[in-house]
Amino acid sequence: MTNTHVGDCASTLIIPVESQVRELDAKILLACFAAERGFPVLIGSRAFTHFQVASIPRGVYLAKSMRSLSNSMFKALRQLGHEIAAWEEEALVHPPADTYFTLRLSPQTINKVSHVFAWGQENVDLMRQYPDLPQNLPIHITGNPRGDMLRPELRPFFDPEVKKLRDRYGDFILINTNFSDVNPFIPSIGLFQAAKDSDKTARRGQAGIGMSLEFAKGLRDHKLAILEDFKQLIPALERAFPAMTIVVRPHPSESNQIYQDLAARSDRIVINKEGNVIPWLLAAKALVHNGCTTGLEAYVLGVPAVSYLATLNKLYDYDFQGLPTKLSYQCFNFEELQTTLNRILAGELGGAGGEERQALIDYYLAAQKGPLACERIIDVLESSGYSKNRPPPRPLSTFVQGWLFVKIKAALTNLYMRRPGPNRMAYHDHRFPEISVTELEQKIARFGQLLHRFDSIKIEQHSKHLFMVHSQRVRKMPQAAPAAEISENFRTVKE
Repeated sequence: MTNTHVGDCASTLIIPVESQVRELDAKILLACFAAERGFPVLIGSRAFTHFQVASIPRGVYLAKSMRSLSNSMFKALRQLGHEIAAWEEEALVHPPADTYFTLRLSPQTINKVSHVFAWGQENVDLMRQYPDLPQNLPIHITGNPRGDMLRPELRPFFDPEVKKLRDRYGDFILINTNFSDVNPFIPSIGLFQAAKDSDKTARRGQAGIGMSLEFAKGLRDHKLAILEDFKQLIPALERAFPAMTIVVRPHPSESNQIYQDLAARSDRIVINKEGNVIPWLLAAKALVHNGCTTGLEAYVLGVPAVSYLATLNKLYDYDFQGLPTKLSYQCFNFEELQTTLNRILAGELGGAGGEERQALIDYYLAAQKGPLACERIIDVLESSGYSKNRPPPRPLSTFVQGWLFVKIKAALTNLYMRRPGPNRMAYHDHRFPEISVTELEQKIARFGQLLHRFDSIKIEQHSKHLFMVHSQRVRKMPQAAPAAEISENFRTVKE
């Protein structure tokens, strides 16, 4: 039974969103379940969450990764009195364990985490191999809110978008690309950044931090080769299927320019990365990808998906990006791909199936039936006492250290985001464009109609790119100011 009588001491659930098209729908659903249980929820842009985090009442910050890049922010969050729960956003498609551990986990970061929410059993088995895993860190097999969006009862959430896409594009083949490592939106987020001087070695980019140099170079070379394959593939598909529109959906962190150049020479090649990928999958006749998570999503949705492997490297294509490929039909040249797509379009082939594939998805993805992953996550937070109490305040000196860090970091980030050239503000706005309260209210209403709940849920603008979600049956989140928070910490020290 839902608890709607929680007092003012409930922990604030802080839900940062990095990629709006990828994460927002699922995290809004999670926010609704949390608010229904009495949690005040702050949700919105990850960067703007960090700008405001010093003035947010103590609560639980829901992190999407535990990389070394988050060490300083995790430390500041704990100094401010927040606790951290986390999941690993990239856990479904990951490199071999030794590379995964250095790439995606950090001993310092994971030591600041209070709970981990696993996508499935494979995620747990992988993390338990981590040599620096804290001994008593709870790992809960809950599934993930993004998995909830694939479930049959929630697929109608996307019906309006599916209809619009079919009306707009007719019959189309969807190509999802996954080349941000070598075709990044801004240079700093790729595997390598070009050296400023021609005689210097390229510097490691954000995507390559934590990889061995050998692995990163090999991945770069392989990705560049596949990118060339897809540059040939896209116009070839247009010629081979004259009755179909070819829709290319670049990865959210990719530059569009390469694909726009291809589309400029054609009437039936469309470049569009708007919105959640799920309605695109549901509207498409087939998906073509290479090791992209959308291959897994297509499998769960029953959409025919083909992994195009014209350039094959077993380490990267099977040991790293193997899950989406194994859940898809596999084609190793254009002739095989054309034949497979013809059979799909003729109705001879549906979504890839078989017992092996089902066993594989069951190992990786929990909460395909029964309670939603969102409910399971909130169950854990509620049973851990967060719905009744905030984390304890930190000593004044500790709080001030965290407060100063986030304020200085926010100021520096704001300057960096606005500098000339390819900058972080353009990248931020690309990944988290403006969205209105009305648009979010419509999403909540649609969830409510499907699940027959959330009538009491209210969403309001908190600040730029940030929103508060709460239940009208409980009092709203108090607007704590830094001074009030410092005062509370000071009282703790005095006592």
